[in-house]
Amino acid sequence: MSPADLLARIADLIGPAHVLTDAADMAPFAVEQRRRQASHPAAVLRPADTAQVAAIAALASAAGVPLIPQGGNTGVVGGTVAAADKGAFLLNLGRLNRIRDLDAADYTVTAEAGCILADLQQAAQAADRYFPLSLGSEGTCQLGGNLSSNAGGILTLRYGNARDLVLGLEVVLPDGQVWNGLRRLRKDNTGYDLKHLFLGAEGTLGIITAATLKLFPRPRQVETALIGVASPAAAVALLAQARAGTGDLLSAFELMPRFAIDGARDLLGRDHDPLASPHPWYVLLEVASGIAGPLVRQMVESTLSDAVESGLAQDAVLAESGEQRRRLWQIREGLPEIGRAIDGAVHTDISVPISRIPDFLDRVILALADFMPGLRPYPFGHVGDGNIHCNIARPEAMDKASFLAHAPAITAIIHAEVTRQGGSISAEHGIGNLKVAEMARLKDPVELALMQQMKALLDPAGIMNPGKLLSL
Repeated sequence: MSPADLLARIADLIGPAHVLTDAADMAPFAVEQRRRQASHPAAVLRPADTAQVAAIAALASAAGVPLIPQGGNTGVVGGTVAAADKGAFLLNLGRLNRIRDLDAADYTVTAEAGCILADLQQAAQAADRYFPLSLGSEGTCQLGGNLSSNAGGILTLRYGNARDLVLGLEVVLPDGQVWNGLRRLRKDNTGYDLKHLFLGAEGTLGIITAATLKLFPRPRQVETALIGVASPAAAVALLAQARAGTGDLLSAFELMPRFAIDGARDLLGRDHDPLASPHPWYVLLEVASGIAGPLVRQMVESTLSDAVESGLAQDAVLAESGEQRRRLWQIREGLPEIGRAIDGAVHTDISVPISRIPDFLDRVILALADFMPGLRPYPFGHVGDGNIHCNIARPEAMDKASFLAHAPAITAIIHAEVTRQGGSISAEHGIGNLKVAEMARLKDPVELALMQQMKALLDPAGIMNPGKLLSL
């Protein structure tokens, strides 16, 4: 079947208006988030339901045409980039945006892959429940992409990554078969837990079209504090003290360098410094409880007092209002924006065991200083789960292009220390096409071979998101 005949068949299935082949029409979908790669789909397809996705997969499989699943297109590792001259179809799932069921008694919601994360959060809140996956892109990212990349975010410490929130999946397999695994069970001990094959698989084994997710009691009391600390070692010690002092009610524990405040002032025009004097490092701590009242605040106040008295904290401020809480979070959320304003930075997404974060940061910052004087490291991230975005800004006197020519060497220095510390080169962003070679270089050979065998078993024609995650 020719590509034209194939697209005509698909247009009959989903409607001609949802088969895009004109470059201008495809442009909003054929763009990579960081604008560092060009995407060249032969067509953009926008099915409306699982049956249409399955029919497209069956036709594409028979014709040997690659399919690239796409959600909100907020990823940063090239996971939905279509390589040139491959004839791939970009399968955008944005029209699969229905919440099929929300059972407050079961504490579950079943939603389709195209649901925007913020809409899912709001639906849970309307039912007096809570869906805790929270990302900076939650206003545009979609559930299918969140699950396919095993997204993390700021609340992983308390609730886990995306895969920890999933009870069941509906998946279209590469040959067009549909696996209906939308179970609401917390306990199902009947063999292999197949959903974990597709969570974090980045669309290389099948297309997630819907999921049944865990809900939680809605928080009634939230307390947020910004704490000045002398070092990452003090922050890690404070994490243990805060977990004990709050009865393990911590939902977020974020580490930031002073660069977060200075950069916001100098690059973003936000002159907001909540503490009386500057500190080398800061922790943004949040505690949430389903019970309203003074007890939670008292626990946080006591924890902060103990931290100051013990020397782990140098100073702290506890938010007195929702607006003050928002402004404290704005400091942390401004770091990606600062990175863009620098116009020349190397971004990494690594994880190491929590206890090794201080040693990792000490060693990698020294190694980078030896490599290139003037580099401006600004590592930050989710200390509560070991995920650090070890980002490196260009020297102020160096132009962007010259600096980015050194990006592979800078990344290699960081990844070498990650490996030495028993960590991972991708904590929450995924592999996409940017880290395929690096993962192949660093992954345990037996583990990598098992992944390749699984890919060959489920997708023998290699049509599912080729070139992503694995080199196949």
